[in-house]
Amino acid sequence: MTPIGVLIVDDDELVRVGLRTILDAQPDLRVLGEAADGSAVPPLVARLRPDVVLMDVRMPEIDGIQATRRLLAASAGPPKVLVITTFANDEYVYDALRAGASGFLLKRARPAEVVEAVRVVARGESLLFPAAIRRLAGAYGGRGSDRLRAARLTDREAEVLRLMATGLSNPEIAGQLVVGVETVKTHVGNVLAKLGVRDRTQAVIAAYESGFVTPAG
Repeated sequence: MTPIGVLIVDDDELVRVGLRTILDAQPDLRVLGEAADGSAVPPLVARLRPDVVLMDVRMPEIDGIQATRRLLAASAGPPKVLVITTFANDEYVYDALRAGASGFLLKRARPAEVVEAVRVVARGESLLFPAAIRRLAGAYGGRGSDRLRAARLTDREAEVLRLMATGLSNPEIAGQLVVGVETVKTHVGNVLAKLGVRDRTQAVIAAYESGFVTPAG
């Protein structure tokens, strides 16, 4: 199996060294490079082709929000972005998710949590920290997007989106709906395509933004 390639972007060298040590200790993960600012991300991604970018949300020149937007705009097949942050309840984090990040990771996370977060984001089959994203949506969301109305989801696709927002994986959704996993994968793919998003996190953010799903459930 080819290891998951990771690019680490953080202006704190100690953080970069710590993350590299944690990730390189895993046989299925490999750190391909490091950067100290968001401005270095597009050229490094073009050269190194990582699967996941660990992106600090606050950096002195180009922060993680701008860097995520630039990265997604500059590449037809961009890597997943996993935002690194000190505080979970941070508007910067929510804005990074809205810009296209697939999830976030606290800098105080345990090594095992760091490793699993990278794997989850790379797979893209489940939503990372759904409860935390729900809290962020309650604090900073509700900005009036009508993307859900324009998407014209079927009743089953809407049901799948609601279950995605709770953080359920494809097998768990299949169990809830009493259908096959491949059927769920098809519905999830349709939801992403109709919403014009590239992963589950972006679909759930769109659902919160439109009021289709609320933080209270």
